[in-house]
Amino acid sequence: MKKVVSIVLNNFKNDSRVQKENISLQNAGYGVQVVALWEDGVKEKEIVQNIPVHRVKLKSKNWSKNKFVQLIKYFEFLYKVSKKYKNTDILHCNDLNTLPIGVIAKKFYNENIKIVYDAHEYEINDTPNESKYKIKLKYILEKYLIKYADAVITVSESIANEYVKLYNIKKPSLVLNTPPYKEIDKKDIFREKFNIPKETTIFLYQGGLSSGRGIEILLETFKQLNQKPTINTLITNNKYTNTPIIIFMGYGELEQEIKEIAKEYNNIYFYSAVTPDILLDYTSSADFGISTIEESCLSYRYCLPNKMFEYIMAEVPVIVSNLPEMNKIVESHKVGVVAKENTPQGLKEAIQKAIKLDKEKLKTNIKKLKTIYNWENQEKVLLQTYKDIA
Repeated sequence: MKKVVSIVLNNFKNDSRVQKENISLQNAGYGVQVVALWEDGVKEKEIVQNIPVHRVKLKSKNWSKNKFVQLIKYFEFLYKVSKKYKNTDILHCNDLNTLPIGVIAKKFYNENIKIVYDAHEYEINDTPNESKYKIKLKYILEKYLIKYADAVITVSESIANEYVKLYNIKKPSLVLNTPPYKEIDKKDIFREKFNIPKETTIFLYQGGLSSGRGIEILLETFKQLNQKPTINTLITNNKYTNTPIIIFMGYGELEQEIKEIAKEYNNIYFYSAVTPDILLDYTSSADFGISTIEESCLSYRYCLPNKMFEYIMAEVPVIVSNLPEMNKIVESHKVGVVAKENTPQGLKEAIQKAIKLDKEKLKTNIKKLKTIYNWENQEKVLLQTYKDIA
């Protein structure tokens, strides 16, 4: 049995991609282990969905958070992991920050180790407003390290093509961030929870509530869409049936701001994040899902957010930003609307257009599309990639 160690530089509490990959590999007969970073409040060793997890404790953990000390912490993690897991068959390095661990293990401990480099982003420009110096530094690092990888995996066609141009390598395998296939029994949880009239169109934003995802623009858009009551307005529990509403479901740095605004505007709601096993029940309760991303770095430009695929799996049509990868899927398969601009005006136009779409055609198109974009199909690519380096 081939042993696979999948390395992440996080605490492995909410990493659904790595979890799905390891379940697929285990089901295919590989011995798997996830190696992560220990933090307060999580177990050092545990079994997560039958996957063994080892979170590495660092002696330097409670040291200062200045950049130099953070580097010391990183090197402690690198040293411990590369030494402890040097005798594995395959090191699966998730993101650029773990690739040096695989290369160190291969160069200094065990030249027979195979390295799978799984780039979850356009790694050299994955943060908004990065300096040219930082991008150049990461490019040099990735260019040197990637030649030691026996296989490269990434998450969108555009990123794969960029890697070919940047490093003159074989085109990386595409393993998209899609959910497992699921037949949907449509629910109406939000209408029941918030007493929303049947005639009101519900838009849903689910996922991380942080900057760079267009949340501030969405808030401004729905503020502008909010209608003052008139004598002819149908009022049900202070909700206006001809005003589209948005529900933000998730957690993150903007959570409190959303809650405060929701108190002032009757077409803006907040709902706490739910567990993955029931997520699609909630998702299916919306009329449209919104996936907006601000083009503030190349990784965002080339992205295919997993929430877009979650909407599709829940049979919910989408509104997306006008970015190449999302645009291509939505326009070619006719499963929603692409906003011309990531502005309140651009989004208002997209919302108004979405409300007028033929719901039956949307439903038919989405049902077809979910048979393509599901984890079962992505799993085949992952397993073939592993088979090719065996």
